[in-house]
Amino acid sequence: MDSGRGERERAVRGVVAAQLPGYRGGSVVLLGEGEDNVAHEVGGELIVRFSKEPDPVRRAAVVSREVRLLAAVAGVSPLAVPEPAFADAEQGCLGYFKLPGRPLIDLPHARRAAHGAVIGARLGELLSALHTVPVGEMERLVDVDDQPGAVWLDEAADTYGAIAANVPTAHRPAVEAFLGEPPPAGGHPLVFSHNDLGIEHVLVDDATWTCTGVIDWSDAAICDPARDFGLLYRDLGATALHSALRSYGAGDEQAGAIAARAAFYAKCGVLEDMAYGMETGRDTYVDKSLAALTWLYPA
Repeated sequence: MDSGRGERERAVRGVVAAQLPGYRGGSVVLLGEGEDNVAHEVGGELIVRFSKEPDPVRRAAVVSREVRLLAAVAGVSPLAVPEPAFADAEQGCLGYFKLPGRPLIDLPHARRAAHGAVIGARLGELLSALHTVPVGEMERLVDVDDQPGAVWLDEAADTYGAIAANVPTAHRPAVEAFLGEPPPAGGHPLVFSHNDLGIEHVLVDDATWTCTGVIDWSDAAICDPARDFGLLYRDLGATALHSALRSYGAGDEQAGAIAARAAFYAKCGVLEDMAYGMETGRDTYVDKSLAALTWLYPA
């Protein structure tokens, strides 16, 4: 075991022993590391996540705010969300027991596609519940995330420039045409939403294909209601998107406007996801992005 890995494992065991006296635990496994957090799994059942925020005051505030956020979401969500088993604000650490189910991204694309309508419908119900929460109740817990469409396009163009050689030739004309089009108009009302509802954060029972929970609420924000619909479209396709909009309960005009903006976010987001997969060596992200090109940027 290298010294860095050993130090991380000692830190995890130390905080678990302090926060959950008597918990026997088990092996400590590094689950992953993102821009904001490092997550470990203990004994196959307990998730222990450390914030990477270097400032101790801000780190403590981030963890304390997320505990309050998860409690607020649990009160309205029709799907299970993580329930903190402990929080150590000083160390920037949050622990919770795993929810049942497997991340949808870990299941084969063909099986995801076959069950897209059912999954989309359930996630549409989730988004309906989140988007009807008064924004004023959530402003103290989350930030506003509403970048202009022009910024999304600029970032997508930069990303495409870095990965173009890995985008199959047949899809490049459609990508380049999209990057030359104007972004959708703004002026939409903002809502509270998960803001990162990709299939890596959706848990399902792979025997029944029912949604069992939604994880990682650290990017939740006041944002465009089409944002999470765009991630559903990006990862699961048009059938899931339309199923989600039906269960969401939008009228024809509202559903059409959301779907148009969702397509914009999906087309930008698939380039970002593909770049992330390539940079981190996570083939599941590259594979799902290549699959999504067939409906987002058809040859």
